[in-house]
Amino acid sequence: MKYVRLGSSSLDVSRICLGSMTWGLQNNQQDANAQIDYALTQGINFIDTAEMYAVPPTEDTYGKTEAIIGHWFAADPARREKVILASKIAGPGFSYIRDGSKISGANVIKAVDASLKRLQTDYIDLYQLHWPNRQSPHFGNHWPNDVIHTNVNVEQQTAEMLDILQGLATCVKAGKIRYCGLSDDTPWGINQYLKLSAEHNLPRMVSIQNEFSLLHTKDSPYLIENCVHENIAFLPWSPLATGALTGKYLNAQRPEGSRWTLTQRHGLYRDTANAEAAISAYIEIAKKHNVSPAHLALAWCDQVNGVSSTIIGATNMQQLKENIAAFKQPLPIEAIDEIKQVLQQYPMPY
Repeated sequence: MKYVRLGSSSLDVSRICLGSMTWGLQNNQQDANAQIDYALTQGINFIDTAEMYAVPPTEDTYGKTEAIIGHWFAADPARREKVILASKIAGPGFSYIRDGSKISGANVIKAVDASLKRLQTDYIDLYQLHWPNRQSPHFGNHWPNDVIHTNVNVEQQTAEMLDILQGLATCVKAGKIRYCGLSDDTPWGINQYLKLSAEHNLPRMVSIQNEFSLLHTKDSPYLIENCVHENIAFLPWSPLATGALTGKYLNAQRPEGSRWTLTQRHGLYRDTANAEAAISAYIEIAKKHNVSPAHLALAWCDQVNGVSSTIIGATNMQQLKENIAAFKQPLPIEAIDEIKQVLQQYPMPY
């Protein structure tokens, strides 16, 4: 296993981060235990979760994933020191999470305390803002005029960011969190937080996790350039595009128990004709080079310059083993060149 420094923090994390959002709905406690135990044997030391999980998010599953991880810690408390644990505070929009209110300094403190209780630990290594208070160009909202940037009240957003940083600082000083990060944000969001941290001597954001895959490369090069030069770890999530890049949803297939059979908060916006065409092309490249489609997608993501640690997830051990193995076998240059041709043909298929 290869390790990389998590941005400007003092933490060295594995190049693979174990995602957990299926635990509590598609996976139970026993499944999660097996996944964590196996991941640790493979050198993975980085686990990502969120108060909102399991997904798709519902009031019934809220907090269940953190509770599952907490039970795993409680069974052998000595294991806590072997894991770099990341969690996230939900942004606005869910009536059952703090009445749908925005992220604020006070809400950060409340959410951290609640997560620590569910996780059965005294501290969280990386605490992230799951999405910004303002609308951002993610989850299919990246087309021109989907987000009206001129309507944003910059002064208000900046004041909210400062308040959030002050809440995070309170938690850092109390030893409840070690470092802070972002999720589903933009270069402007990163830079505003960095500016405020420097001006007010507050915790510095050390990472950002955004969707990034062969079907979703809009964060390259602009956000990744920002991350590299500001020493922010870039953590791609959904490198298999919610499983679509395995090919299992081609031709309107919906395997029983798969993610696309569940109600999606933002709908199946990844299910487009261009996405299907791109996936089919990637599958042909995978066949040519005698690797699985999942291997092709994950190994490609790992070799992108500026990627720090890729967040993977699985609903069974076979998938997990295949996903982890993909990082051990880099793609040949020929395959990367062929992938580039498909990327140029389908740069934003959804």
